[in-house]
Amino acid sequence: MNTFTDTLLNSFKYIKTIGIADALDILLVAFIIYQVVLLIQRSNTGRLAGGIIVILFALWLSGILRFTMINFLLRKAVELGLIAIVIIFQPELRRFLEKVGSGRLTAIFGTGVHARHTDGAITQTVLACADLSRSRTGALIIFERDNQLSEPISTGTLIDAQITAELLKNIFFVKAPLHDGAVIVKNGRLAAAGCMLPLSTNMNLSKELGMRHRAGIGMSERSDAVVVIVSEETGSISVAVDGMLKRHLSPETVERLLRKELTSETEELSHRKNPLDLIRGKKHE
Repeated sequence: MNTFTDTLLNSFKYIKTIGIADALDILLVAFIIYQVVLLIQRSNTGRLAGGIIVILFALWLSGILRFTMINFLLRKAVELGLIAIVIIFQPELRRFLEKVGSGRLTAIFGTGVHARHTDGAITQTVLACADLSRSRTGALIIFERDNQLSEPISTGTLIDAQITAELLKNIFFVKAPLHDGAVIVKNGRLAAAGCMLPLSTNMNLSKELGMRHRAGIGMSERSDAVVVIVSEETGSISVAVDGMLKRHLSPETVERLLRKELTSETEELSHRKNPLDLIRGKKHE
């Protein structure tokens, strides 16, 4: 009992010595660990992380047991492993550095304040995507968040208009002059159309994905933008965020994802009017 009490008292003494700088240091380390865990989850590299942990444990154990040769080989493996990790995580590291160079600090350390007045834009986008999906008309819609998309916008035709489903469908109509490029939404308004986007450099993407999907994923890799893609071949709707593509989504799921990523609203969709109900209402009129 006395030993436990002494340990507890010593712990309180150590806690009292912690200053503001120490607390900030601990928080920064915790944040870095959290970001590494997120990186592992997003990159589907859980097995790789598990292998690294096993090697580090073996290195520590060989030092304790004084296995000189094994310890030497493991230390060399760790040194070479650092280079291998940089190569393996090259796309993620590049994405992070591009966010540092092109975005504000909130784009790196949090989601920041998203574009205002996006509620109507989301509703109209879902309506348009539902119709485009049925007609199998390809579409690529980019929602800007914290990272400024000035460069992609400069490659297209400036519009600066209120978003409506009819406008989006007209832009992506097969014979329309701007249908091949992307539409960029900025602050809830249609900023530009016919924009050219960088293709993804991820070599692990499915070969089924065409140029439109690769461009959408590439944009989400290089910024924090939310990308909506309608396939011209299958009519399926996909959403790309942070280099991850979610495919074959229903319009209801697309709306849910867009509201989650672009607004701070916590209200359930069941309390909203479903955009598909608007479509059905028009048909009955």
